[in-house]
Amino acid sequence: MAAAYKVVIVTDARPTWHIPLVADWEVADLNDPDAVITAGRALAARHNVAGVLTWDEYQLVPTARLAQILGLPGSAPEAMRACRDKGRTRTVLAEHQVGSAASIRTISLLEAVLAAEFIGYPIVLKPASNAASLGVIRVDNGEDLAASWEFATAGVGGVGSESDDVLVEEYLDGPEVSVECVTHRGVTAAVAVTRKTVGFAPFFEEIAHSVDARDPLLAEVAPVATAAVAALGVSTGIQHVELRLTDRGPRIIEVNARVGGDLIGRLVSLATGLDLARIAADLACGTAPDLAPTRSRAAAIRLLYPDATGTLTHRSIDDQFARTTDWLEDVRWLRDPGDRTVLPPAGDLDTARIGHLLVTAPTADTAQQRLHLALDHVTLTFDTRTDEQTVDTPDA
Repeated sequence: MAAAYKVVIVTDARPTWHIPLVADWEVADLNDPDAVITAGRALAARHNVAGVLTWDEYQLVPTARLAQILGLPGSAPEAMRACRDKGRTRTVLAEHQVGSAASIRTISLLEAVLAAEFIGYPIVLKPASNAASLGVIRVDNGEDLAASWEFATAGVGGVGSESDDVLVEEYLDGPEVSVECVTHRGVTAAVAVTRKTVGFAPFFEEIAHSVDARDPLLAEVAPVATAAVAALGVSTGIQHVELRLTDRGPRIIEVNARVGGDLIGRLVSLATGLDLARIAADLACGTAPDLAPTRSRAAAIRLLYPDATGTLTHRSIDDQFARTTDWLEDVRWLRDPGDRTVLPPAGDLDTARIGHLLVTAPTADTAQQRLHLALDHVTLTFDTRTDEQTVDTPDA
């Protein structure tokens, strides 16, 4: 964005790596929506602000409120609340006959028991307004419901919470994908489809993603994704729409009104040439983006997880391989030796992920082959002796 626009930011601490890219900033408590808006207004008093956007799921509603206050382009706060509150999302999609999942709001274990019996097992428990699959768990029978309820309710609330309910939902069986969408003045275009790998059942940890510019699946899922965006009243911005491919057709999991996480925006850029960050800035300023692809290839990312909870003792990738492999676009470590890695249910992606590998290729199949080859050059070791319920993790 900084290559095309002067950027000012609201952040929770004094910028570090951001400094070469930003012209000004305000520090605010991001847990306090009013403080975020006050900080944004302070920046607008010092600069001629043309647009407001966020990449943070929890800041969608405050950002929409700020754009509205400043008279700038953006979706209405009510539309952002409808995306953030997944119970509201289900209601709106049902009203507009967009394929989704049966869903019942609950505030107690008793209500969850009754809802599960009504929907039928397996079911999914999901905090209504969290993100990153925090607190989301599949439940296959009534015997597991009480413990699963405790896990789900632990994920309720937090930053920017638009609902404290837990949803009991129909389990949608089938491969998971996301559709990356661009909306300008109420018209939505689906620009890419991301195929996902989800692991660590009964939890829903996303461990890999791939984007192919020529993926024929996009034509099948685009109508459902764009219909969901329209139903929720989203008029401007980027949307990361998650679906399951069921035997009844594509069904919406949720609509996230932001660029997808896990570097999905970068996968889209490497595969198609469409820079979602730049496009998001254009949209925020009311400018129609150029959606003509300039590339046609595939890109994939693998998030690195341990096999069990423990302490990371070593992590590396063969140096010669990394230096001489031009299709290995990025290797990044998120944990250092000595750090403890904790898998669900005690942990989440913030405590479990060790790093990632990102590759490009002419086709999706070749991208997967290259990911596997790159993984063969990665060494991870862990000490799990302090964890009673785990065993030593072999090198990966």
